[in-house]
Amino acid sequence: MDSRARRALTADQADLLRQIPSVDELLTQPRLAALAQRVDRALLVEIARTVLADLRGRITGEGTAAVMALDSTALEERIASMVERVLTSSLEAVINATGVILHTNLGRAPLSSAAAEEIRRSAASYSNLEYDLEAGARGKRDVHVAQLLERLTGAEAAIVVNNCAAAVLLVLAALAKGGEVIVSRGELIEIGDGFRIPEIMAQSGAVLREVGTTNRTRIVDYENAINENTRLLLRVHPSNFTITGFAEKPSMEELVALGQRAGLPLVEDLGSGCLVDLLSAGITEPTVRQSVDAGVSIVMFSGDKLLGGPQAGIIAGKTELIGRVRRHPLFRALRVDKLTTAALAATLGAYLRGAVEEIPAMRMIRMSVQEIKRRAENFLRELTPELPLGEVELEITDGSSLAGGGSTPTQSLPTRLIRIASARYSASQLEQRLRRAPAGISVIARVEEDRLILDLRTVFPEQEPLLLKTLSAALH
Repeated sequence: MDSRARRALTADQADLLRQIPSVDELLTQPRLAALAQRVDRALLVEIARTVLADLRGRITGEGTAAVMALDSTALEERIASMVERVLTSSLEAVINATGVILHTNLGRAPLSSAAAEEIRRSAASYSNLEYDLEAGARGKRDVHVAQLLERLTGAEAAIVVNNCAAAVLLVLAALAKGGEVIVSRGELIEIGDGFRIPEIMAQSGAVLREVGTTNRTRIVDYENAINENTRLLLRVHPSNFTITGFAEKPSMEELVALGQRAGLPLVEDLGSGCLVDLLSAGITEPTVRQSVDAGVSIVMFSGDKLLGGPQAGIIAGKTELIGRVRRHPLFRALRVDKLTTAALAATLGAYLRGAVEEIPAMRMIRMSVQEIKRRAENFLRELTPELPLGEVELEITDGSSLAGGGSTPTQSLPTRLIRIASARYSASQLEQRLRRAPAGISVIARVEEDRLILDLRTVFPEQEPLLLKTLSAALH
């Protein structure tokens, strides 16, 4: 502080500044001395200096000296709290009571216990990720999931990258760089966080060739656009929107036949990655095998949507084309690690064993209205005695759950909702209180018509006691 600034200080401010302890003095205090035994001293010193600098700034600010009092215990507490915040992960478990199964903001598909155990086992030891135990030589990490994917989809070959956007980028870069890719204007989609098909094409080096109109594209539009620069035909499943009314698009069979006549691969971005028919659950969504069986050359889809596994982009199709994609330099930059490989293998294994109910997303989708109603009734029966008398209205009503995650945009699942009104708090205030974790875990709920809405479809049964405790605390 220069002399002019020092002269401008009041007597009270100058006195407070003199009382500020040094960093070394603070670090001898009991709590910080104990903290220094388990954290890096440099981190403690850095945070202590930050706290003291902030304190000096507040003392020298206008109108603060008269109301401030130095308290070494408070300083010690503030430094310790800041250290704990730095060392605590910001990624927290939450209870999803929204009824949106594949909630993108909440991490999409929760993994099965088998997948979580495979992650733990692979993370805690060495593995044969890229080692052929039989040959005693280097192997390929693809083998751990490739055969599973081939059996489930009917594809000749398959590889995995870190998400579906990466899969689209890699396939276009490997098969169409410098050439044209024909796609319908009605399929130039944008999904979450600004992912747009035209921009991915531009990054891949492929040239976009739009055909048809937003609502109507015919097979002749594709035929007329084919020229010597055409490298492939691209079909994009509109998994997060629909075009209805005066609309038309070529069938899969028509596009496959055109690709075969023209000697061009037909590549499909299927997005949601549905491996089983969900019609019995009330959802109509194309499966990967349907595309492969129809003759699509390459199908790309997500691992963490309707497949119900970890974040991944799966590329399945003809052996020769998959080989070209795998040899592209981008593949190494986009490939997945051992933890994703382990979780994906466990998830795919459940499908092969016919144990689809082991996969949380599939179990939630198939959950009946009767089961959700029974759970809701039992939950309210246990909650009611914990509530302030006469202040809370509870009811169970009909409602809808969503698959979410950019899947089945116009389709929903019938459910039973718990509606809550409080005389003490508005619905928005209740939502905020739940989100701020009054009982140790955040609960994410919905607000509709000034009522707090809970959908137990997306709440694990073992989470219900904690949800009850958190909700009771929020309502008091």
